[in-house]
Amino acid sequence: MKVILLENIKGVGKKDEIINANDGYARNFLLPKKLAVEANTANMSNLKSKQDSNAFKKQEDKKKAEEIKEKLGKTNLKIQVKAGENGKIFGGVTAKEISEQLEKQHKISIDKRKIELKETIKTLGATIVEIKLFEGVVGSLKVTVEGLK
Repeated sequence: MKVILLENIKGVGKKDEIINANDGYARNFLLPKKLAVEANTANMSNLKSKQDSNAFKKQEDKKKAEEIKEKLGKTNLKIQVKAGENGKIFGGVTAKEISEQLEKQHKISIDKRKIELKETIKTLGATIVEIKLFEGVVGSLKVTVEGLK
């Protein structure tokens, strides 16, 4: 019996996947527990429209990510921190600080987890930071760390 899975089931398949299940397994387990629906024409058309909607949303998100990538390429983020005489920073500049300053100075909202920092920035000067915006879309941002006077 062909069924459309409504949830991920370990060892069986992923959500929205069409599988061939044994009749007994489908009728006695998957269908009563609402883990799957029968793959009839109505359910197949619902699945198709859902997949089309998801593809469109993904395409829109990618366009937005490309636009943000363009903005980031032209942006120079300046962060002022306390520093010693030899140019060493007290503490360091973290992804959270970069995210907050980007929002405050340039009104660009980016989640701190998308900012690729191997370690905190601990020196004054310019640093290029990569930001993962979407699958296959990586922007770069120039961060200039200045010492407070």
